[in-house]
Amino acid sequence: MPINVPIILTWLRIAMIPLLVALFYVPDSWLSASMRDTIAALAFIFAALTDWFDGWLARRWNQTSSFGAFLDPVADKLMVCAALLVLLDLNRVDSFIALIIIGREITISALREWMAKIGASGSVAVHWLGKFKTAAQMIAIPCLLYWHPLYGVSTQALGQWLIIVAAVLTVWSMCYYLRRAWPEIRDRSGH
Repeated sequence: MPINVPIILTWLRIAMIPLLVALFYVPDSWLSASMRDTIAALAFIFAALTDWFDGWLARRWNQTSSFGAFLDPVADKLMVCAALLVLLDLNRVDSFIALIIIGREITISALREWMAKIGASGSVAVHWLGKFKTAAQMIAIPCLLYWHPLYGVSTQALGQWLIIVAAVLTVWSMCYYLRRAWPEIRDRSGH
């Protein structure tokens, strides 16, 4: 396993997951709900920025690796799923929306792994739909974690609207990737 700054940033993102979840188990006498929500939102924003930054550094410093290419999306999916489960527990996101997003992440990860195994990963390469879905999620989740008005803006309403947009884009992008992979699936299944 290569060790470099981009991979350290990815591991840092994974290490932040239990810290993010643990914030919501700290007694209110230790940390107010408002402070907890603020720290959780900032932690998620920091994690999202390290996601962008580690990829940028890996390309800029020519430190890309197959391990980094594997670990980076795993870290992203773990962070998003952990945050969605926290939000679900707090009743800040609908269970159907959480199920759609988490289910899509598992489905597309498995599809990409299988397509890579058969040498057809290009057909499920990242598409603009997936990028828009990710952007909507990465804005919605900290809004929903924060949950308080910010400079006159209802982060609650903004987050709930954006998570619905993310869920719609999630289904749309999943259908896109499955449609792109279908010829390979059909050919390999013998039908």
